[in-house]
Amino acid sequence: MTIPTTTALVGATGGAGATRLTLELATALATDGRDVAVLDTAFATQGLSDYVSGPLDPDATALVTDAADEPLTAGLVDFDTSADGRVAVCPAAAPFERLARAMTPDAAQAFEGRIDEAAGEFDHVLVDAPLLTSNPTVAAATACDRVALVAPATARGADAVGRLTARVADIGTEVDAVVSTFGSLGDADAIVPETESDVIADAPACRDDRELAASIAAVASVLLDEELDSVTKSGSVLTSVGEYIRR
Repeated sequence: MTIPTTTALVGATGGAGATRLTLELATALATDGRDVAVLDTAFATQGLSDYVSGPLDPDATALVTDAADEPLTAGLVDFDTSADGRVAVCPAAAPFERLARAMTPDAAQAFEGRIDEAAGEFDHVLVDAPLLTSNPTVAAATACDRVALVAPATARGADAVGRLTARVADIGTEVDAVVSTFGSLGDADAIVPETESDVIADAPACRDDRELAASIAAVASVLLDEELDSVTKSGSVLTSVGEYIRR
């Protein structure tokens, strides 16, 4: 069986925690010695940029428009995880004019090329994709090996899962897993509980928060067919991973 290299984590609603989940999953993979690229398609909200400091030039939107001829490495910023593997992120931080140009079909095609470029240089590529309402997010969902819907454990989140599953089918692909955040959702394949480590300043927290580590390891198992031995090496964590999987 081929291990998936590229994965889109699609927020089913606003505030689902997809960005934070993407970074924690990247950190867990890096803890197991993998090199991970995190690409941003949340061009409107630009939340990934909150997790890094310093100038972002070129940012994710520039790499599919004005800086389309530059290598992906020009826009990558290392995310400090203190792990054996590397996590490099490519956030969006754009003025409205460039944001609009980054939403075009041509830019979406360029983004698919950036996914392929990252896949050639990293063990895993994770795409932070909010909803499915723009050309870049659709490109991410159709180009990636796996698609996860990230939904909060609320009535709104439950309603969104059905709606987004149908939308994913409309664009010719399928949802490989549903991950519920901030608690347990009935249809979820993996569960990430609400923790005290949800604030930006605490990220990444899965290397220190045992409960969070177990839930992120469960996401990796369900979505990527990966058992993260370095994350689950202690017996207490290993036995708790199953609590966060519903398969």
